[in-house]
Amino acid sequence: MIFVNELQKKVDELIKEFGGYWEPFEMLAAVVEELGEFSREMLRYENVKEKGNKEKLEEEFGDLLFTLACIANYYDLDMYSTLNKSISKYSNRDKTRWI
Repeated sequence: MIFVNELQKKVDELIKEFGGYWEPFEMLAAVVEELGEFSREMLRYENVKEKGNKEKLEEEFGDLLFTLACIANYYDLDMYSTLNKSISKYSNRDKTRWI
């Protein structure tokens, strides 16, 4: 099994092979772009617009995660640790929210 940190490292190696990271706001723009593309595929997959497929949905989700990993690497954020902290935060804060 490959863990998030291993995938984050693979992204870092690939980006460095390509010449390095973009500037922060360029990476943010890439996140927004990929989020838009993922959103479009969600609409298609849910048959709101056209007919979508799971493979394209997965592709766009992967692209979005890739751009987020780039930002995490740029700021030296551990994706595994930060996601775990968010899970804990939501677990505690919202444990009685939908009861």
